[in-house]
Amino acid sequence: ALKNIRERAGFDIERIDEIEKTTKHDVIAFLTSVSEKVGDDSRFIHRGMTSSDVLDTSLALLLREAAELLIEDVDLLLEALKRKAFAHRRTLMIGRSHGIHAEPITFGLKLAIWHSEMERNRERLVRAKETISAGKISGAVGTFSFIDPSIEEYVCDKVGLKPAPASSQIVQRDRHAEYFTTLAIVASSIDKFAQEIRLLQRTEVREAEEYFSPGQKGSSAMPHKRNPELCEQVVVLARLIRANAGLAFDALINEHERDYRAVRLEWVTITDSSLYLCGGLALMRTILGGLIIHEESIRTNLLNSSSLISTEALMFLLAEKMGKQAAHQLLYDVTIDGRNHPDSLIDRIYNRPEIQNAFSRELLKQTVDPAKHIGLSVMLTDRVVATASQWLKASSLTGTATPSACPLADHKGACTILDKETGC
Repeated sequence: ALKNIRERAGFDIERIDEIEKTTKHDVIAFLTSVSEKVGDDSRFIHRGMTSSDVLDTSLALLLREAAELLIEDVDLLLEALKRKAFAHRRTLMIGRSHGIHAEPITFGLKLAIWHSEMERNRERLVRAKETISAGKISGAVGTFSFIDPSIEEYVCDKVGLKPAPASSQIVQRDRHAEYFTTLAIVASSIDKFAQEIRLLQRTEVREAEEYFSPGQKGSSAMPHKRNPELCEQVVVLARLIRANAGLAFDALINEHERDYRAVRLEWVTITDSSLYLCGGLALMRTILGGLIIHEESIRTNLLNSSSLISTEALMFLLAEKMGKQAAHQLLYDVTIDGRNHPDSLIDRIYNRPEIQNAFSRELLKQTVDPAKHIGLSVMLTDRVVATASQWLKASSLTGTATPSACPLADHKGACTILDKETGC
């Protein structure tokens, strides 16, 4: 019988469609088409199984393969982030909180933070792949009433899946919900990256910008427009993925051993979400690859707040003589009137008698140099993007890195980015 099945088994799609018009059941239509080719020995095909044994096990294989492709896409995005972060490890820019100028950072650190987040997303995808890689061949309600468990073990081992420890008519959908929510987390990360670049591209900011190819147009009415088109596409895809994640929670809830209302949600959402994230990761990689950094605008915006962005440094300096709270109040008093005061911040501080008696004007000016207040931005960036242990073995968070190997070296060991300060 087995020899006959192997030699004669096959199916005809047109015949399946014809049968399904009557049966209204896809798997029965498929099995009927196969049995017409095999003959009497078809009684051994699908014996003791239910449709979900086939569908859920095959779905696990598809999702595992999709996860593997998404992990590869994340790896490519990590590489793009690493290169861009390292290239701008010393590009000074203003940090913002609540949309307002805060304190200086580097553009490299911003990208290094994204890189670190995507590393965690990669780990999430690996876990989701492991969770979703479960099959079942246990019959109508999962009790193995007419099929031996050894068959399930054999088949799952053959295709590289784990048998579900226990199942009803279906593999339980908490596994699928975990996969969906993982896609939503990854999508939300690239959504955040895209929205940040979009904000930095605003006309009044203009610190970063999507590549705008020759001949590309932004508007049929306004010839000057250079819109963040790709970033907005990433945002839209991420919103769709998050919406589908909500449906995954609905699909998790089945009445008794199984019903169709929930599981049929997957027919659209699983394919769409996987493809949307694949597209979003590719778009994000394209954005980073062509990203234009306007360093002159960054410098202008940094200086726009003048000495205000160094008030924390000034506070610690003044606190040496008057205490932290008194220093905080003094700086609050001299800055509360904003930028409209005719005197500079340094003049307003120095004109206070208690300051003149304790600090020189030159010391105050030196204290408000933005370049002195990026903290460990460069070191933190190096730590994130480094791919070899040698990169940090001669450094610590209180020193300066002296790498013995560039983390961005090519296959011959040559650095792909010229950096005079590190000697790469």
